[in-house]
Amino acid sequence: MITDPIFYLAAIPAVLLIGLSKGGFGGSISLVGVPLMAMIISPVAAAGILLPIMVVMDAISLYAWRGRFDRTLLLSMLPAAIGGVGLGYLTAAFVSADGVRLLLGLLALWFAADWFFRSRHRSESKESRPLRANVWGAISGFSSFVSHAGGPPYQIYVLPLRLSPQIYVGTSAVFFAGVNGVKLLPYSLLGQFSTGNLMTSAVLLPLAPVATLIGVWLVRKVDPAAFYIFTYALLVPVGLKLVFDGAAAMLP
Repeated sequence: MITDPIFYLAAIPAVLLIGLSKGGFGGSISLVGVPLMAMIISPVAAAGILLPIMVVMDAISLYAWRGRFDRTLLLSMLPAAIGGVGLGYLTAAFVSADGVRLLLGLLALWFAADWFFRSRHRSESKESRPLRANVWGAISGFSSFVSHAGGPPYQIYVLPLRLSPQIYVGTSAVFFAGVNGVKLLPYSLLGQFSTGNLMTSAVLLPLAPVATLIGVWLVRKVDPAAFYIFTYALLVPVGLKLVFDGAAAMLP
């Protein structure tokens, strides 16, 4: 088990931010979790510690938002996402996670800019398209596996549908609970669940329900228009972080 107090100065805020996101508040802010912890330990170890905690958060979020989801959307996206996780596992040795981070960061920034300058002025929502849902679902599952960045591709498809905040959050809860549940097996096969990592996860686990339930409470209190402005706005720092991490690692 990790006993370095400096590690917990990074890990505790990381778990709290992920919990808020799992509760539905903050969208892709959960992406900050692994980079925060990776300042102290390796990204692989950070992912191994966080995934069991995220699965517990998913269970709490599923209960809090039970019955509030878009079934058609999930049927279009979730099977494709599970396929994306499988593809990520099969190609883990050949795919550059840094290249995926860079591409996803650029996509997130483009998506946020498009919304700010054009899409936010529209009153109508975009129509759901099954093929596009399949494609973005697969990309989300794949990127979640190889670079822990499944949020931006999911949001690129789902946010323009303009679901009510509670349906959006409930659908996201089911989607990412499915993706993270499927990731447990390949992560285990890749040796990411050492005894030390699991014991560290257990120490941090009590923060999971607190942070997740605070996220649930915030979604229920925030005005729907403000919810979407905040969610879109957070894509900018997340996108910049992904671009920075990917580009920095790829430069000689």
